[in-house]
Amino acid sequence: MLFGNTFTTLLATVLVASALPLRKRVNTALIPEFGIQAGQNPTGTGDCDGVNGIKIPCTCPPDRQLFIDQLNANVAAGRPVNNPNPAITVSFPEGDSKADKLARLNTATVTLQNLFGAGKGCPQAATTFGAQVAAVNAGTDAPAPAPAPAAPAPAAPAPAPAAPAAGGVDPALVPEFGIQAGQNPTGTGDCDGANGVKIPCTCPPDRQFFIDQLNANVKAGRPVNNPNPAITVQFPTGNSKGDKLARLNAATVTLQNLFGAGKGCPQAATTFGAQVAAVNAGP
Repeated sequence: MLFGNTFTTLLATVLVASALPLRKRVNTALIPEFGIQAGQNPTGTGDCDGVNGIKIPCTCPPDRQLFIDQLNANVAAGRPVNNPNPAITVSFPEGDSKADKLARLNTATVTLQNLFGAGKGCPQAATTFGAQVAAVNAGTDAPAPAPAPAAPAPAAPAPAPAAPAAGGVDPALVPEFGIQAGQNPTGTGDCDGANGVKIPCTCPPDRQFFIDQLNANVKAGRPVNNPNPAITVQFPTGNSKGDKLARLNAATVTLQNLFGAGKGCPQAATTFGAQVAAVNAGP
């Protein structure tokens, strides 16, 4: 009899759980584009150009996927999960009305400004969200994108590998970060880096931006954002221990001087230190 009651309770629980609707992720095609690229015209003090030349942190706007993941979390909660203010709510309607578009832009802006804590994120000037709101209100915005086709066309043959950018760096040889930005935010702008060391939540930076900066440094033979003549970089393509360590040094120097002398991300935002140790421990 006890077994029967337990089974009945379990069955009822399963049936109720199966009836609950699954929370779907937002349609990424409807998420407003930033319209601004990080790292434009760095001043050397950590500031870069945002919309209309307004100075913004050089790490803004953030990594796109990090932003989309946070926006999904906020929409699922109906509020910014990193800001406890009950007056701030978010929604993400998928319609094409003016109100729907403005609601999506509001949610994008709230997400942007509260990425890592209450008011700990990127300013609206790190995007063109303000201009997009004005366009919606004026009725001059573009219509919402059409739904994606049900079945994609067969994939085209893979293109030939792209030639290395100026500086000669082969992207396949650029050390991987090994760390993802935005892990376990404290709400004060800090997140977890290597071995739990606290790092800025915007570190490591956008990968392509980093590679572009690495190319510029290698081409110059030094970190272009740091005038110290004692700091040099090179990027050999060989497989010797010396070549691997030189590449890791160039990557570390680039990381730490992305926006000015010592204005970048700490080594703890990557596993570069562990990679150096592994190379030194090898044959």
